[in-house]
Amino acid sequence: MSETFLLDQRSVAFAEDYVPASEQVSAARRNAIADDAPAPSNGVTTALTFLAKALDATAVVEIGTGTGTTGLALFEGMNPNGVLTSIDSEVDWQLDAKQTFRDNQIPSQRFRLISGRPLDVLNNLRDGAYDLVLINADKLEYVEYVAQAERLLRSGGIAVINDALWQDLVADPADETDETVIIREALTAVQEAEIFTPLLLPLGEGLLAAVKN
Repeated sequence: MSETFLLDQRSVAFAEDYVPASEQVSAARRNAIADDAPAPSNGVTTALTFLAKALDATAVVEIGTGTGTTGLALFEGMNPNGVLTSIDSEVDWQLDAKQTFRDNQIPSQRFRLISGRPLDVLNNLRDGAYDLVLINADKLEYVEYVAQAERLLRSGGIAVINDALWQDLVADPADETDETVIIREALTAVQEAEIFTPLLLPLGEGLLAAVKN
């Protein structure tokens, strides 16, 4: 029986940077870091572009706008007529995101930036109408976001959870901080739901993708 080798950090880093993000997305990420806003890794942004491209996504929900880095990555893979609905309670970040999209010639009719508590806004969105739902906001609400994603996605649509291995804490059974526990519960909810076929990738701080059956 052959021995199974696990990849070391050098190989993980190689995979993380194997597909370079576009200069536009890289610039948006640098701006996010400068603004102390969420800044997804290169591997996360390229994965989002890949998933949106694979779906030829025309309707995407983003829970957590940040300053536009993930939105821009999604736009690069979406159908040219696709529309992004992005929700965040941080108004200043959304203003930055709007400027990021404008700077990259994204027509205003292709994005809806909604300021507010995501759980309040999501209830107003239509069931089964979306190709992809990105979960990237308050960790303490991840379980509720998963339930919303299940409702919002069409059959064959994909739910994506960013920071699924958050700060290397989720895999540590001794860590019982609130965020870690909730993320574990969200991962378990996806894993145990017969409606999803999931995949957990070690990109960034962990990226879970789950196809709605």
